[in-house]
Amino acid sequence: MILELDCGNSFIKWRVFDPVKAVAFAEGIVGSDVALIDSLIALPDLLLTRCRLVSVRAAEETSKLVDALVHAFGVTVSCATSATQMAGVRNGYKDFERLGLDRWLAMLGGFKLASGACLVLDFGTAATADFIAADGEHLGGFICPGMPLMRNQLRTHTRKIRYNDEAAEQALERLSPGRTTVEAVERGCTLMLRGFVLTQLELARSYWGEDFTVFLTGGDADLVSAAVPQAELVPDLVFIGLAMACPLS
Repeated sequence: MILELDCGNSFIKWRVFDPVKAVAFAEGIVGSDVALIDSLIALPDLLLTRCRLVSVRAAEETSKLVDALVHAFGVTVSCATSATQMAGVRNGYKDFERLGLDRWLAMLGGFKLASGACLVLDFGTAATADFIAADGEHLGGFICPGMPLMRNQLRTHTRKIRYNDEAAEQALERLSPGRTTVEAVERGCTLMLRGFVLTQLELARSYWGEDFTVFLTGGDADLVSAAVPQAELVPDLVFIGLAMACPLS
């Protein structure tokens, strides 16, 4: 079994993948290294043979996690790294190492699935968009605050904005103008994300007409899916790219 990790700024997304059956044995999202180790130890019949990960965290944080995994499970850990070119995709950043590894892997996965031009939209702590042409050229992308950042900024800087996650979830049952603060904030932020999506679609059409594939990924992708019904929702897009960057054959 292969342990795959996507270590973001706020959470660690993990899954234990069975390469023989080509299915996920188990998966989850945790907020710390300790919670990850505890979640894995609690799995019955777990037999890890290999591990691969992508991390956008500081090198020291990533190194501590790798050490903890080696100590707990005795596995060799392969970490994805930046590249100027891989699997037919050419990194479009002027300084290729400055492109976030999660974005890079999502692009690899998207280009593989699309076999042509694609727009990759990822909604996590930040919301990102990346444009990959049919010949694999990365044309660049955009980054803006995602739902967690927008929500937290409003909570931090506005004293009267206080509500819990349950209230936030209930507020998003519809998108009519809010009649409470939680409704106004949650629905307003959601509409901002949808507006971001629509501008990316407009730009993609200026490049490729209608001949491109749209991928939605990330924890909040479902918030914008109604705005782009033609899109493919691929929650594990980064893991697809991770397998390409760290084949473990």
